[in-house]
Amino acid sequence: MQLRQSMRRAAKMRLALAGASGSGKTYSSLLIAYGMTGDWSKIAVIDSENCSADLYAHLGGYQVLTLDNFAPETYIEAISICEQAGAEVIIIDSISHCWDYLLDYHANLQGNSFANWAKVTPRQNAFIQRILTSSAHIICTMRSKQDYVLSDKNGKMVPEKVGLKAVQRDNVDYEFTAVLDIAMNHKATTSKDRTGLFTGRPEFMITPQVGQAILRWCNLSTNPENVQPQNATNYVQHSSAA
Repeated sequence: MQLRQSMRRAAKMRLALAGASGSGKTYSSLLIAYGMTGDWSKIAVIDSENCSADLYAHLGGYQVLTLDNFAPETYIEAISICEQAGAEVIIIDSISHCWDYLLDYHANLQGNSFANWAKVTPRQNAFIQRILTSSAHIICTMRSKQDYVLSDKNGKMVPEKVGLKAVQRDNVDYEFTAVLDIAMNHKATTSKDRTGLFTGRPEFMITPQVGQAILRWCNLSTNPENVQPQNATNYVQHSSAA
C-alpha cells in the first residue's frame, strides 16, 4: 500500500433514470446519450421493454439489442456485445426486468428462503459489477412502482399517477454516479448526484444539453502539480432545459 495525493481522472458515467411507465425514461436516456456522443451510431440500447427503444428510431440510427430473457448473465453478455460494437454510451432499458427475474428465480427455489439468497445475490452482484467496470458510459432505466394521488387542477380534484420506489434491489442507487427521477410531466429531479450538476436545481426537462454537461464533467481531470478547484454548479448552466 502507498499513500498518494488525490487526482481527478476522466470518468465513465454511471447514470440511472427512474420513473413510472410513460414518464419518458427511454426517450430521456436517448437524448442524454446523444448529447454525450453527438453521434447516434455510437449509442447502443439493451432493450428488455418489448422493443420500446425502436419507437424513437426517427431520432437517429442508434443500435438496439433486444433481450430474449432477463437473466443477469444475459445482460452481462449484452454489455460485452455493445462494447465490442464500439458503443460509447450503452443504455440498459431497463434493469428492473433483471431484478424481477431474480425474484422469480428465488421464489421457485426449494428449501430455506433466507439461505436461498446465497444463490441469488452473487448473480445480482456480478451484473452490477459488469455495469461498473464497462469501458462505455452506462445509462440504466428503472421502473418505479406506481400509485395515484389526488391533485387540484382548476378547482377539481383529479387522480395523478406518480412513481414511487424503483423496482430493483434496495440501495442499488448507491452504485450510480447520479440518479434522476422522472415525473409524469417528463421533468426530472435528482435523488443522488455526485457530479454537482443537478443538486439543488428545480425540476427540468431533459435535452441533449444535459448529456453535454455530463460529458464535460466526466472529462474533467487534474494534474497533481496544478490542481484547480472546480465548481461543478457552473456546468448546470449548460444543461438548463426547463
